[in-house]
Amino acid sequence: MPELQRLHAGHAPAVLALERENRAYFAASVPDRGDDFFDRFTGRYDALLAEQEAGICAFHALVAEDGSVIGRFNLVDIEDHAAELGYRVAQHVAGRGVATATVRELCHLAADRYRLRTLRAATVHQNVASQKVLTKAGFAPTGPADPAHLGGEPGTWYQRDLVHPTSPGDRLRERHGHR
Repeated sequence: MPELQRLHAGHAPAVLALERENRAYFAASVPDRGDDFFDRFTGRYDALLAEQEAGICAFHALVAEDGSVIGRFNLVDIEDHAAELGYRVAQHVAGRGVATATVRELCHLAADRYRLRTLRAATVHQNVASQKVLTKAGFAPTGPADPAHLGGEPGTWYQRDLVHPTSPGDRLRERHGHR
């Protein structure tokens, strides 16, 4: 069973492998990171860890039983109890519910650990799989996304308001659809 782990320095080689092995797959649905991303990976990765340490972002790796990273799930631009969600999963696990289950898990983590109230995510119109993940994970479309935010592609913003369980009774009511 894959485990969602907070990103740390030891994940770097496996994250780089995920990005390299899935570059063409990712580029089919989201703007390509470009050669510069791979050429400057170590410096960029260290900068991400510094942003995480500063509380600006919270990065996570989905780690398979063999230690490989099969997905990345990120909360970026954390401010005013809100953040933007970004994620990607390896091609060999796509279409199996892995992204949906992990986005749901991250929503609970965002509320419980990071005390966030709102998550937003933008997806390009052509990325139907991501739109399905967001919808199944409780996000609703809220309007058009600025193409500049999505590498020049038109897209849509999705949003999910998070529940902050404050007691076991609140958690029970949430599970049964009562708020």
